[in-house]
Amino acid sequence: MAGRTPAKKLSSTGHLADPRNAHGRGLDDALLREFVWNIISINTHLEEVRSIWARMLDITCPQWLILMAVNDLDQGKGISVREVSTKLHVDPSFVTTQTKSLEKHGFMRRVASKEDARVVLMSLTDKAHKQIANLYSRQVVADNLVYADFSDQTMRDLNAKLSTMKERVAKAAQVLAAEL
Repeated sequence: MAGRTPAKKLSSTGHLADPRNAHGRGLDDALLREFVWNIISINTHLEEVRSIWARMLDITCPQWLILMAVNDLDQGKGISVREVSTKLHVDPSFVTTQTKSLEKHGFMRRVASKEDARVVLMSLTDKAHKQIANLYSRQVVADNLVYADFSDQTMRDLNAKLSTMKERVAKAAQVLAAEL
């Protein structure tokens, strides 16, 4: 066994666990892993927050995300299942199933498109708008706590970097999946 190089292990972040720089770009692996763990932690806390908002409306976390996606995307004419599924990176059939449940609970309106009857356009009901408005003051408090020292420019810069990372991570996932 002497002289054998130990096999490199993947960490739970999906990166090589070797603390030495394996990227050949001068990027410190420890800093990269710290960054990835920070993203994972932020996602966990965001999931907790989404869960709290969802419980306040007596819906599930995925249903809350669908409500927020429709709220953000709809410009007053309704938004398609495909557009919501693309925003959330989920299968359109999942959005369809969940929005039918939201419709039964009075949060969602679903109508066939006048241009193409195969397309379902969704919009929030008055009930949903009122419920979301009731949560607004709590959201402002949370946002002020999280983003207290962020300027608009800081947010623009951060969003630009994260957008680039999102695209690159999606591409890396495709490359890795193709190797299976």
